[in-house]
Amino acid sequence: MLTVFSFLVAISILIAVHEWGHYRAAVACGVPVLRFSIGFGRPLLRWRNRAGTEFVVSALPLGGYVRMLDEREGPVAAQQRHLAFNARPLHQRAFIVAAGPAANLLLAAALYAFIAWWGTPQPQPVLAVPAADTLAQRAGIRGGEWVQAAAIDDHPEAVRSFDELRWRISRAVLDGRDLRLWLADGPEAPALRTVELPLSQLGSRELDTATFERIGIVAPWSAPVLGDVLPDGAAAAAGLQPGDRVLAVDGEAVPDAQTLRARIRSAVDAQGRARAQVWRIERGQQTLELTVTPQAQRQGEAWVGRVGAMIGEAPAMTVVSSGPLAAVGEGVARTAEVAGLTLQMMGRMLVGEASLRNLSGPLTIADYAGRSASLGAMAFLSFLALVSVSLGVLNLLPLPVLDGGHLMYYLWEAVAGRPLPEVWMDRLQRGGVAILVALMSLALFNDLARLLG
Repeated sequence: MLTVFSFLVAISILIAVHEWGHYRAAVACGVPVLRFSIGFGRPLLRWRNRAGTEFVVSALPLGGYVRMLDEREGPVAAQQRHLAFNARPLHQRAFIVAAGPAANLLLAAALYAFIAWWGTPQPQPVLAVPAADTLAQRAGIRGGEWVQAAAIDDHPEAVRSFDELRWRISRAVLDGRDLRLWLADGPEAPALRTVELPLSQLGSRELDTATFERIGIVAPWSAPVLGDVLPDGAAAAAGLQPGDRVLAVDGEAVPDAQTLRARIRSAVDAQGRARAQVWRIERGQQTLELTVTPQAQRQGEAWVGRVGAMIGEAPAMTVVSSGPLAAVGEGVARTAEVAGLTLQMMGRMLVGEASLRNLSGPLTIADYAGRSASLGAMAFLSFLALVSVSLGVLNLLPLPVLDGGHLMYYLWEAVAGRPLPEVWMDRLQRGGVAILVALMSLALFNDLARLLG
């Protein structure tokens, strides 16, 4: 229920803001707006303002529209023809069309700025012990280091949390560039050394779990302590309990939770056969040795081990916040970065450099809406900002039936000195609908594939 409610709230807000952008721009240009509609189906609310605009909220908030006075959509009185949308100057029509996506981008910037000013608890940027033969391990990272700054070029940026570190890594991976890290023993300690992560050597620009595992930076440092233990899992069968601290596995020390996860995963061979492990644990004042046989589980094309328990204590947290003016700058900068990365990912999918599996649809969006809402208001606002950027960028694509497609028509009109012929506009609209349906079908297929494992 939370997932459905959060999804409907998010979609309703984003659509309302998008259409409000069109509406306010039309009013500013003197174009009468006949109807402002949020949703489809049976109207739940209906009212008119002094200008005569009918506002409608319908039962299915999965879309919306602003209907303006336009000779192409219905008869217009002779005394009002000069006010019709199709009769307005080119720059006004372009402004009205672009105002919708612009409103989504402004909403994202405002949300990111508010989050930066309010502050959010995030994991401290302390590195876990990297797995063997990963980029981090080969670069000399041992685990326990505090990342003070990171740089893709020669201008280091301060790293205040592990989330910010992941963001820097993501940007470097998508750009195919190396990343330099400044490491220290603590937040106030002087930087002891720098390491270079040769991310350009990955040979892939996919931002998935496998990529971060190859890099060796998956999660922040946390102690190898067990959390919740499932009653039907391998951990419970071995006699493990919440709060047990794992000291060693098969005689090898376990310095942190990430190392323990790697040992569990590697307990299953390529054929799905699991081998027993001897865990030395600390329980209160006791030191015990227990035999644990992880359960084999399919993950993509490989088999991995699972024990049915939460691995690792909650990492140490820090509150990341900024002053009002700095927060506004961060909001604008984050919106620009996310928009740029979104366009970059779309371009790479278009030329085949990135998998089309990265395309997500309504089911994935709904899933993340519910997850973010369950984590609190700030997490939900961050999710809302991310989707708002995506919606703004998507609508600016030069695809017929989208706002960007109409802007493309206006560009033709500005260059050629005349509107695009109706016959060509009709053909492009039909083609745009076909492309949009194909993309939506692919996104829905990806959603179902994720949900079905």
